[in-house]
Amino acid sequence: MIALLSSILGGATVVGAGLFGARAGIRGQRAASQRVVDMLPVNAQWWRERLQHEGQLTYLAIGDSAAQGVGATAPHRGYVGLLARRIRHRSRMTVRVVNLSVSGATTWAAKKEQLPKLRGYSPDVCTVSIGANDIADFDPDGFERNLRAIYGAVPSHAIVAELPCMFVPDRERKVAVANEIVHRVADEFGLTVAPLHVITKRVGLRRTFLNSYGDLFHPNDRGYEIWASAFEPAVDARVDTVAAIRQYLSAREAEDLGAGAAAVAAARAEHDAEDAGALDHADRPGRMDRLRHRVTGSIPLPDHADHRSGDVGGRA
Repeated sequence: MIALLSSILGGATVVGAGLFGARAGIRGQRAASQRVVDMLPVNAQWWRERLQHEGQLTYLAIGDSAAQGVGATAPHRGYVGLLARRIRHRSRMTVRVVNLSVSGATTWAAKKEQLPKLRGYSPDVCTVSIGANDIADFDPDGFERNLRAIYGAVPSHAIVAELPCMFVPDRERKVAVANEIVHRVADEFGLTVAPLHVITKRVGLRRTFLNSYGDLFHPNDRGYEIWASAFEPAVDARVDTVAAIRQYLSAREAEDLGAGAAAVAAARAEHDAEDAGALDHADRPGRMDRLRHRVTGSIPLPDHADHRSGDVGGRA
């Protein structure tokens, strides 16, 4: 009887502790969700102020609250801010960030609210991450129509992201359909796809939980670093292309060539590299020259040097 009573009391204690922990967790999540609501106008204002900053390069972002950096300790610690810093360091140029994203935006809202603003800019780098807010009430046909409008309006060099991994089976089935549409439409428009779903899924459920803000929806600082890593290879390649265009083409040429500017700049850069390699090889002393130098201490002249005696004022 004593053992039975002890078991019952022990079980009741465990259940009670579990209920208490669950209630505390729910209260904590609700408090975090309220903090997110408080963040929204603060982050939006912070990005609006960035529009006043000039820069040698322009980075433009289309998206939702993730692009706003909601859940990070500061707006610039979201993936857009991290990518802007990377662009600045890689290019060694100042960067103007035009963040058109709106918290809570769906693909339909982005099409209606963000695309009209896009027409006022000619970004050097452009990222698009939209669609996570469509999943709760997912309509594949509407999603594809909206995505076609967005992908058709952004520059041909834009980098578009998959939807992230959500781990919940029902949502993941919808995400799989959405990402199939993302890849198919991006391929039709010739856009580069950032593998956001692949990378967030690889992180795993436990680490994703640890890399989430208290509302268990938005990433925290570490989570946004993982998001940024999905874009980084494509962003690096685009920054290098922009640098080549600016080095090898005039502003008028780049404007006239349009989408073909990257190919022309790359061809000129490759030609310069080949010429430099050939010159380096021609100037490099051969094996016999190096042997003579070791024996006599002389400095061999390259074969194409001018050996006229008048240049040195006496007999060689």
